[in-house]
Amino acid sequence: MTPDTAALDLPFDSDRMLDGLRPWIETESPTFDAAAVNRMMGVAARDLALAGATVETIPGRMNLGDCVRAKFDHPSKEKGILVLGHLDTVHPMGTINGQLNFRREGNKAYGPGIQDMKGGNYIALEAVKQLRAAGIQTSRPVTFLFTSDEEIGSPATRDLIEAEAARHAVVLVPEPARPDGGVVTGRYAIARFNMRATGRPSHAGARLAEGRSAIKEMCKQILAIEDMTTEACTFSVGVLQGGTWVNCVTTHCDAEALSMAKRQEDLDAAVEKMLALRASGNDVSFEVKRGVTRPVWEPNDGVMLLHSKAQALAERLGFNVPSQSAGGGSDGNFTGAMGIPTLDGLGVRGALAHTLEEHIFIDSLAERGKLFAGLLQVV
Repeated sequence: MTPDTAALDLPFDSDRMLDGLRPWIETESPTFDAAAVNRMMGVAARDLALAGATVETIPGRMNLGDCVRAKFDHPSKEKGILVLGHLDTVHPMGTINGQLNFRREGNKAYGPGIQDMKGGNYIALEAVKQLRAAGIQTSRPVTFLFTSDEEIGSPATRDLIEAEAARHAVVLVPEPARPDGGVVTGRYAIARFNMRATGRPSHAGARLAEGRSAIKEMCKQILAIEDMTTEACTFSVGVLQGGTWVNCVTTHCDAEALSMAKRQEDLDAAVEKMLALRASGNDVSFEVKRGVTRPVWEPNDGVMLLHSKAQALAERLGFNVPSQSAGGGSDGNFTGAMGIPTLDGLGVRGALAHTLEEHIFIDSLAERGKLFAGLLQVV
């Protein structure tokens, strides 16, 4: 075996890997439940420590969960490889108990967060374990950073991610593989917005005409916002909350919107449009505040060199990893926008993330594990 192919012959076993992944899936970790996220961080920290890493827990903030940073010993003191992943999920507590229970059906395994992105994080750890067991040195020092709030745009961890990435030469992100098995070499820009409509309360039965419904105002705004979608930039509203009693005309209604664009200038224009929105009448008010933003990440020469190495390794393994820019932001947006060579989408193959049918293809655990191990040997 030559040094650049040794990792490709390691004994990855998808069935055994699925057994190891199962506790990660059954430890539910929705973003807004800090205690649950911290339990998941504990599971990952233990596995990292057993693999030989020096593990540190970084306290969370903004009432969100902790993060875990793990470093593996290496003789070199040069800038290393950062494996960047998140352990929070979109699935609420209890999803595992029926709606999306952990199960295997043929070549598919189901569970909350199994594709996005616990499966990918686990194969990255398995790659390091296999290399160390075989006595194969990684090309550079390896650090893992698992964060707690990616699913809400990383408001509490962006500074941590950027500071850690700046100390590394390469960033590998085991977010899910693309539908064709490809990897991600760029991501679109994304902005989030928090909106509030304020009306005038009244008794909905006795004095309906005196009231002005905040829900009605928000619905008008939502229709106008989603109608702003073009080829260049999309607009969507994914959260809507308003009202307490059905017999009361609603005073307040809150919503969250998201805009995504392939180019930063298009997203900047979208931000201006959103912030310029006004109430539909003088007897109600409407306010838009800008939330977290992910910058556009465009591939540079360093990114494409990473991809060429990944493609060469994949070809030796019998498959392809075409490169593409993608929507659906990740923390790779931050590191890529910093100009640090970043390769994303290195995780498992699967489908229907963020739904009650989220699953992975089990055979991709070994396939992508070998790819990841190869990258750790050559980048």
